[in-house]
Amino acid sequence: MTEPIQNRRNLALYLEFTQVGFAMVVPIGLGYVLDRWIGCLPWFTVAGVVVGLVGGLVQLFRLVSRLDRNEPPNSRDAT
Repeated sequence: MTEPIQNRRNLALYLEFTQVGFAMVVPIGLGYVLDRWIGCLPWFTVAGVVVGLVGGLVQLFRLVSRLDRNEPPNSRDAT
């Protein structure tokens, strides 16, 4: 009976790592679209890279620190 629970926890963990990837990629894509729309290459893309990198690393750090404390993957930080 514990196997379905473990599978759900693993799935939740994989989805959280996917969110980290999206947090890094989406700002770059938005920056690129803004650059094309406004016509000021490459400044919004560069800003998207910085925002995506910082946001993704912060989210990854929170996820890893929560895993170190052995909390379930779907619990939220109190911050």
